[in-house]
Amino acid sequence: MKIGIIGYGTRMHYFLDRLLELEAGVEVAAVADPDAGKAAKLLAEKGIAASAVRFYAEADEMLEREALNGVMIGTRCSLHAEMAVKVMRRNLPLFLEKPVGIARADLQRLTEAAETSRSEVVVSFPLRNTPAAVLTKEIVDSGRLGSIEHAQAVNNVPYGGVYYHNWYRDESETGGLFLQKATHDLDCLNFLLGLRPLSVAAMASKQVFAGDKPAGLRCADCADNRTCPESPYVLKRRGEDITGELCAFAVDTGNHDSASVLIRYETGMHAVYSQNFYSRKAAARRGARLIGYDGTVEFDWYRDEVNVFLHGTPRVETYKLEAAKLPHFGGDAALAMNFIAVMQGREKSATPLSMGIASALMCLEAERSSVSDAFRDIPDARGERAAR
Repeated sequence: MKIGIIGYGTRMHYFLDRLLELEAGVEVAAVADPDAGKAAKLLAEKGIAASAVRFYAEADEMLEREALNGVMIGTRCSLHAEMAVKVMRRNLPLFLEKPVGIARADLQRLTEAAETSRSEVVVSFPLRNTPAAVLTKEIVDSGRLGSIEHAQAVNNVPYGGVYYHNWYRDESETGGLFLQKATHDLDCLNFLLGLRPLSVAAMASKQVFAGDKPAGLRCADCADNRTCPESPYVLKRRGEDITGELCAFAVDTGNHDSASVLIRYETGMHAVYSQNFYSRKAAARRGARLIGYDGTVEFDWYRDEVNVFLHGTPRVETYKLEAAKLPHFGGDAALAMNFIAVMQGREKSATPLSMGIASALMCLEAERSSVSDAFRDIPDARGERAAR
């Protein structure tokens, strides 16, 4: 299977390993990226010679010239929808990185393209494919807990500095941290509950990664680089990853550093989700608690554990998993297997475009709510709102 890659950055470099390790006959035939030299160097790390891959500066030329079995899109977020439409016009299987779009117009374009395209789109939503989420879904659907009437989800990000040290701080490229981060967790909530969200209310704060350092300041040029807790010098000595060299306390960092979302679902039940970006080390937490009258189930991807509390019995059932150290807690492997099966014509997408659009709409309305201090109804991609 010959694949083409549009935008060969960190995510595609990482995800390509998941495809290749399955030994299913996947071959990188072409790459469209304005920095062909960098892409060639990254591919060489996998033992893929530059001479075996054709490089293009523009996606259109690659799509016109190459006979491909599938395409993967890993550009910056602002280009996801534009590139996806190009691929969908050619009816090719598509692996599309999240968020599928960063503006309402992006989502409308994707919706319209899907109406005439035969492309099977696999959206990069690994969390709903993880062993923890799949087991939790089985428990919820078994009925043992009764009808789920409340959900609490949390994401305390231990590597949050990446969103302030480099290009991720540019909200014009990413759409902000609801679309960058919450899109995964809100999609997983929708999957676990099996309900349609109707409205959201959100609040966002910027209390930590804020300051008066000059715009564009690099850590190496700052007088505080030996003492600042976010400088590469200090991070390296603490044994933490260095995620960039731009000042995290400058006036141009962008991005909130904590936020919460209330979601009202079609049955009248509601859920709450919170995220923050300054938790570190063992304070990391990512998962959810779903509560019914008869019982509660909770999971945490970092702790690799699912717990079931049956309200009428004095016991707790604990399931220990072995996926915490796997890429995206085991979800990336499932995505890779599904995309290969889609290219072979054996399966439909398990994370189709409609799910990517639904999650992006929730995030866009959460962003608007955090600015307006008002509940926001969640429309479909064409702007139509559900009847109450």
